[in-house]
Amino acid sequence: LALGYNSCIVPILCLTATIGYSFHFAGMYGIGLSALGMLGSLPVALAIDGYGPISDNAGGIAEMSGLPSEIRDKTDALDAAGNTTAAVGKGFAIGSACLVGLALFGAFITRVGEQGVDILRPVQFAGLLVGAMLPYAFSAMTMKAVGDAAFEMMNFIIKDFRRTEQAKKDGKEGADLIPDYDGCIKISTDASLRMMIAPGALVLGSPLAAGFLFGPKAVAGLLAGAIVSGVQVAISASNTGGAWDNAKKEVEKNRSQFRAEAKEAGIDLAELKEEVSGMDEETLNSEDNAEKRVWIEREKTIREMHIAAVVGDTVGDPLKDTSGPAINILIKLSAITSLVFGNYIKNNHYFKLADAK
Repeated sequence: LALGYNSCIVPILCLTATIGYSFHFAGMYGIGLSALGMLGSLPVALAIDGYGPISDNAGGIAEMSGLPSEIRDKTDALDAAGNTTAAVGKGFAIGSACLVGLALFGAFITRVGEQGVDILRPVQFAGLLVGAMLPYAFSAMTMKAVGDAAFEMMNFIIKDFRRTEQAKKDGKEGADLIPDYDGCIKISTDASLRMMIAPGALVLGSPLAAGFLFGPKAVAGLLAGAIVSGVQVAISASNTGGAWDNAKKEVEKNRSQFRAEAKEAGIDLAELKEEVSGMDEETLNSEDNAEKRVWIEREKTIREMHIAAVVGDTVGDPLKDTSGPAINILIKLSAITSLVFGNYIKNNHYFKLADAK
């Protein structure tokens, strides 16, 4: 988490320098050109984004094919590098989303005839707070959606595993012994569509609700808050998730090295654990079993590290692959929605009191 938060510093300083320089020489037009310039690097961003999934899929195919563990170690190392390159690509996407959102925000302000966001005005400051909250609510929805879909798939796999085991006991052959891959694909695709309804409604509905109730001043504050907060959340989420994923790969690499070391020493870890479990404390702590204690303690340490790394990766994957990149959509889509409905919001909102403040 600390790494993810610290990773916001340099990109934000670069963005502020870009915005200041562009605005000084060309105003909002310069901001638009800056956004276009960052989008011009899209081919490179797509290329480095594809590096990690290709390496990860190669590792999965190697594992399913029963290839030696050394192959998986090499693909994991490539995938770890892919996480780093993907973080760079996501950084470009987030930066461009910030600049595009700012350009759209300027267009909205021009359309509704406002001057900007004045935080001394209660309606605009309230909108600023609500907008800053949106990326967190959006991230929570997407992360929970991933978790719910994962549990649904896990339960399906358990049932399907029991089905194939029962088919083996019954002496069946052929299709009855093949896992139901289509069922897993159906769960993931259905969930990806069904569970994105609420986040999508949040993105589209928030600026419209603020506009129809409190007018363009509230929407201006909401957009400003969403842009400022969303950029920080997106950068930190993407880098935090990548760090957790790479931590798991590093632990698994150390575990493979430990097992290879034990094999070279002629030690069967499974037999050693069974042997040690039957010893009393005095026997285990004797000088004769000192070497066995060392091996058991190292195995226990690595096992506990791996459990913690898997838990971290379970949290990190939704962060870096779902919540972080999706914040870009929140920033751009909320700004575009506000711009499209700008004139209508200006002339038709419920609480006219906001205009007098």
